[in-house]
Amino acid sequence: MRFSNTFDVRLPPDRAWATLMDISAIAPCMPGAELTEKIDDRNYKGKVSVRLGPVALTFAGTARFEEINEAAHAAKVKAEGIDLKGRGGASALVSFRLEQKQGGSKVIIDTDLTLSGFVAQYGRGAGIIQSVAAALIDQFAKALEAQIALSEQSAVLPTATADEGTSAVSAPRSASRPIDGFSLLVKALWASILGMLRRGR
Repeated sequence: MRFSNTFDVRLPPDRAWATLMDISAIAPCMPGAELTEKIDDRNYKGKVSVRLGPVALTFAGTARFEEINEAAHAAKVKAEGIDLKGRGGASALVSFRLEQKQGGSKVIIDTDLTLSGFVAQYGRGAGIIQSVAAALIDQFAKALEAQIALSEQSAVLPTATADEGTSAVSAPRSASRPIDGFSLLVKALWASILGMLRRGR
């Protein structure tokens, strides 16, 4: 299934690009994600944890940058993961690019997702999966904005010392706890029902 998502970053394209390409720094902003190894600048290993009601799924896999166009601020990533308990897998080809907009940049993400095994049943409703993806991207964007704000705050504050009695600014906590997919699915389903009711009027 294919779907697109967008979010805004209050940084100009050059700075937004540098931020998004620092995978080790932004990985904690993605709900349920954990970066386990940086193989090189193009290849990474990680885990994504999802809880769907009583079922907890953890996908372990790899992500590889297949294309990087610095000048156009665009890239293509191939990601593949297998559930650690053998209940299925997921693979995705993700393309993203930046466009300049007033006050910052717009990030445009196009995803081609394939699910297999037990987890494929959750892909039967493309609209639901798209709604879940949109919710996750929204959470990621908010966490990224908080991280950017923290970085800017740290850059302008003087270095704190113990003698001055000033505590240093702390980094945001990792967002590697499992994604609450069940609640997201319920919200997405409800949104789909409301959409159908509106169209039926």
